Amino acid sequence: MTWEKVEDHWPQLQPRVRAHWFRLTDEDIAIIAGRREVLSRRLQDRYGLTPDQAEREIEAWAGLVKLPRAA
Repeated sequence: MTWEKVEDHWPQLQPRVRAHWFRLTDEDIAIIAGRREVLSRRLQDRYGLTPDQAEREIEAWAGLVKLPRAA
């Protein structure tokens, strides 16, 4: 999934983000608001990742996540 789609569907994806990165708080999720760079910084803070590691984590997650089909 492209990051643009993640941004566009952030409200629907929040539970998946929280389930995948369980150390992120509700406040973190609200602050991130679909912004990749903010997610990267939060992952670095919460998980002790380097910037490159955080980006790889985000890229892997974005490649796995699928949106539910509209009825």
